[in-house]
Amino acid sequence: MTTLIIEDEKPAARLLQRKLEKLDIQVETMLHSVEESLEWFSNNSHPDLIFLDIQLSDGLSFEIFEKITIQSAIIFTTAYDEYALKAFKLNSIDYLLKPIDEDDLETAVTKFRNRLPKVSEESQNLRMDFEQIRQMLSNPFEKTYKQRFTVKIGQHLKVITTEEIECFFSENKGTYIHTFDNRDYLIDSTLEILEQELDKKVFFRVSRKFIVPLKAIKEIQVYTNSRLKVILPSYKDDEVIVSREKVQDFKSWLG
Repeated sequence: MTTLIIEDEKPAARLLQRKLEKLDIQVETMLHSVEESLEWFSNNSHPDLIFLDIQLSDGLSFEIFEKITIQSAIIFTTAYDEYALKAFKLNSIDYLLKPIDEDDLETAVTKFRNRLPKVSEESQNLRMDFEQIRQMLSNPFEKTYKQRFTVKIGQHLKVITTEEIECFFSENKGTYIHTFDNRDYLIDSTLEILEQELDKKVFFRVSRKFIVPLKAIKEIQVYTNSRLKVILPSYKDDEVIVSREKVQDFKSWLG
């Protein structure tokens, strides 16, 4: 089985690739724009399965279908639900909202694998039948947020819930969880991806370096250049500063 990812955010593409590897799916190619995809499809055999983001850096991925007849099954991966009906008219197996839940991803892959015997016969006309569309439309596409993280400690795995997290921070190209018991754990993610995965009512990205939860804010101080300084219970390695351009949004978030 050949698999392709089309996703303009490279960290998100790599994260999806790692999740697929856990499901024994190897991704042969990753593309990042409409233009790059059009060129690739013009010079390569179409894969069995495509994981396709809708909003790419240079336009909507639907533009690809307007110029090339795609012969692959598609699982859409997007942060927007308004394109669902249009997606169903294409070779769509499923429509996953970001942040992608691993259980939902496994369900979509299983759905594709169950249809594999039909792919070669119906690759030109693969469509979701009315009952599938009805069932998916009955799902209101409620956004779910990440509630726990699995980190590796030596040869062991530890599960950390969001309730235990005092902040996320980036340092030396790595991303870390800092917990209320004053421990740091390296995670395989970026602050950009975490912004999409975390509940924005609970977590706020105060700067390029920090994401903090509301419950961890011990004190807020006025800082230089119209900025704010956030005091956390145990994190002392660096000052947690709300950047000037985020101050107004931060105040609104605080309520």
